[in-house]
Amino acid sequence: MSHSVRRHLRVDVDAYDQSIRRFIPAYEEMLEQAASAVAEARPECVLDLGAGTGALTEALLQRYPHCSVELIDSDGTMLEQARKRLAPFASRLRYTERSFHGPLPPCDAVIASLALHHVPTLEAKQDVFRSIHAALRPGGVFVNADATMSADPDARQAEYQTWAAHLVASGISEERAWGHFKEWADEDTYFPLEEELARLKAAGFEAACLWHTVPIKVVRGVKPAVQPDLRQRNQD
Repeated sequence: MSHSVRRHLRVDVDAYDQSIRRFIPAYEEMLEQAASAVAEARPECVLDLGAGTGALTEALLQRYPHCSVELIDSDGTMLEQARKRLAPFASRLRYTERSFHGPLPPCDAVIASLALHHVPTLEAKQDVFRSIHAALRPGGVFVNADATMSADPDARQAEYQTWAAHLVASGISEERAWGHFKEWADEDTYFPLEEELARLKAAGFEAACLWHTVPIKVVRGVKPAVQPDLRQRNQD
């Protein structure tokens, strides 16, 4: 079954861009941080995985209009919203309705925002990271803006309380905020940041967290310009 934002978040696609700001703390700053991290690499060809309505692609093209972007999403209704939003950049865009799992086309950068938490296991997520690594040219970058949660139960509960406070401040009742978390758990999995970074490094990236606010992190992985000799590394 393909991912459906309407089914998962229980909001109409037309209302997504308004609703996501109520759900996600510092949403605009998250986009700015992620887009700036990609723009610094001056890529020519970018893939946006789980691109949704194209908010991150728009933020990138506003900062660095010299690249082309392929928006990949399994939800065709979201891609239609992206087409409307990104009409001024139409000549630089391509839309592909498919999952982000499996082999990806060659590129200079890969971006994702609030998408990869739909991958249910660390093993499956590392497979996605490997596919991204294989698609990137040497020196290419992967920037992921997404939610992570502590492995420690007490810290995790505190993070959820902080997140719930944002929803309440956005006009959502506390009871409904916790109801959202329960509903989202049907498809969302939030791993600890340390595990995310470890899996990126295991996939071949030089990885670091660039920005964070509970529960959102912006993480960058860089594919080394000179690839290590895998045979030698295995011998070591």
